[in-house]
Parts: sequence; C-alpha cells; structure tokens
Amino acid sequence: QVQLVESGGGLVQAGGSLRLSCAASGSIFSINTMRWYRQAPGKQRELVAAITSGGSTNYPDFVKGRFTISRDNAKNTVYLQMNSLKPEDTAVYYCNTDARRAGTTRWYDYWGQGTQVTVSS
Repeated sequence: QVQLVESGGGLVQAGGSLRLSCAASGSIFSINTMRWYRQAPGKQRELVAAITSGGSTNYPDFVKGRFTISRDNAKNTVYLQMNSLKPEDTAVYYCNTDARRAGTTRWYDYWGQGTQVTVSS
C-alpha cells in the first residue's frame, strides 16, 4: 500500500502564511503528478495546485501568486507554501497522487487524510 500523510495545517490570521507537507510512504515504485485539493464546509472539493514529476506546476486563478507547490522526489514529498492567506482559504486540504507500487504495473489514485487550515479575519 501507499500512504499519504499531510502536516502543517493550523490557525493563522489573514495575511499570514502556512506551509503544508505531504509525505508518501510504502512500497512505492513511482509517483506521478502530486496535487493539493481543498474542501470547505458545504462546498465541493477543488484543486489548489498540481506539480508533475518533472516539476511543471499548475494553479487555479484564485491562488496564483499566493500559493507555491514544490516537491522533493527523493523524499516522495510535496509541499504547499501558502502566503497572503484569506479567510476564504479556510478548508481541509488534501494531498493526492497517482502512484505505482513496487512489483506492479497499475497506477492507483491515493489520498491523504486531510489537514485543517483556518484563516481568521
């Protein structure tokens, strides 16, 4: 199995910063694109940032210029640096990736358990 464990969430004032981390562990052969999603109460889960194995990134307009995604392939870890946080950024943030386990040929979709980010006004 592959496990994704997020960390770094918490409470921050508007305008502040947080850095989320997500470490993948288990019998991993390869990890493809890594993504961060978020889900606020009563809303659908939405993509926040994505980074390919080669380092190409993608952001929706509502976080461009404020959030930065990065990854350390040697550590199977993805990060999300969040700056200039707004109250509307409050949500549970989830890590997601497609990974291939050692000894297999199929790719599977994996999710972390989520980490709460709360931005006070």
